[in-house]
Order: sequence, then C-alpha cells, then structure tokens
Amino acid sequence: MMILTLAGRELYRLFVSPLAWAILAVVQLILGFMFLSQLEAYLQWQAQLALLDDAPSITEVIVAPLLANAAVILLLVVPLLTMRLISEERRNQTLPLLFSAPIAMSEIVLGKFLGILGFLLIMIGLIALMPLSLLMGGELDLGMVAAGLLGLSLLLASFAAIGLYISSLTDHPTVAAITTFGALLLLWIINWASASEPSSVLAYLSMLQHLEPLLKGVFNSADIIYFLLFITSFLVLTIRRLDGDRLQP
Repeated sequence: MMILTLAGRELYRLFVSPLAWAILAVVQLILGFMFLSQLEAYLQWQAQLALLDDAPSITEVIVAPLLANAAVILLLVVPLLTMRLISEERRNQTLPLLFSAPIAMSEIVLGKFLGILGFLLIMIGLIALMPLSLLMGGELDLGMVAAGLLGLSLLLASFAAIGLYISSLTDHPTVAAITTFGALLLLWIINWASASEPSSVLAYLSMLQHLEPLLKGVFNSADIIYFLLFITSFLVLTIRRLDGDRLQP
C-alpha cells in the first residue's frame, strides 16, 4: 500500500538524521533521570506511606508523574520533528514532483503522518520500559499504566497532526517549529482561562484537561473522542491545504 510505503520513507528519513537520534538520546536521558529520582524518593518515604490508610500506589507515585513529565518534554520536541515534513519539500521545490505522482493527496498526508507517528510510538515504547522495569521488584496497576500510555500516544498523535498542518503552511522549517510549539502550548494551558468554569468550551479544548484522567487510569470515551476528532480535523485541513496548492496553476 502506498500509504505504508510513504510512511516507511518518512521513518527512514528520520532515522538517517542525526537530529532524530539526538532527540531520542536526550529524551531518554532526561526522563531516565526523572524516573530514578522519583524511585529514590519513593523508597525513602515507603515506610511512612505504608502507615497511611489509603496510601498511593507505586504506579500513582512514579509512573503517572513520569508520563506527565514525558508529555511536557515531548511538547517541546515534536515541533522539531514535524517542522520539515512538508515545509522542506516546499523550500526545496520538490513538492510539485510529489503532486505529479499518481498518489491521492490523502495518501501523501497519511503517509507522512504515520511515518512521524511511528517514530513517536518507538519513543513511547522506550519510555514504557522504565515503569515496566518495576515489575521485576514489585507490582504495578497495569490498567493505569495502559491508560496512561494510551493517553500519551493519543496526545503525541495530536501533536504530530497539528505539526504536519503547520508545516504545510510555510516553506521555513524554523517558522513551522516555532508556530507549532506556540499552538501546542496554547492548547495545553487554555483551560487556565476557564479555571472558574471547568465545563466551558475553553476547558474542553485543553489537551491537558483530556490527558489527566487517562494518566489517573480513568478511561473516558469523551477524552478518546476529543483526541480522535483533533487528529482527524488537522489531517483534513492539511489535505485541503495541499489540494489547494496542487490546483494552483
């Protein structure tokens, strides 16, 4: 299938780039340090926590904060990965060659999206090894871990979708990266403006508002639908944007 071929090409381009390897190394180093710091703190307070009637589990104390920290760090990282997806093709004037190929625009967009998503899922898999290593010495709430990883995966897919769209708007990768970061940060903190009205539209638009329940192990279909609609909307916008470019004389 052409979509998978394009996705494989994008994934290959990422892995031959030193930027991708540097990002993988730095993210793992930072999160590994955070994970070990949280584990050390838990071990120091484990005796006191055991005396509590409703003591938090190791999953709540270590795994959920780790995934929350990963979400913040990757909010900074994903714009660096998505900035070149289309803007570089536009800058190098290779986009018309892509348009002239017998490929549907939806296949081009989905191929690029799945390529970057594949890289992000590999990164999530490496992150997941940290909390799963705790199974060698104790027990984890695997349902809570699975919900947290699902939430992080949907969040990063949303990051990739908006990054892909913004990359289609400009031929300057740096501009695409900065704009993507600004948009993601706005969607992350937009619920601050509606702190007094948690059921407002601004609160619903906030990514953080929909990620937090999943990190706590609460599976709500409304949160899943939010992320799926978000991803679909920006993929459709990207397709329409590139269709407009293709129809230009």
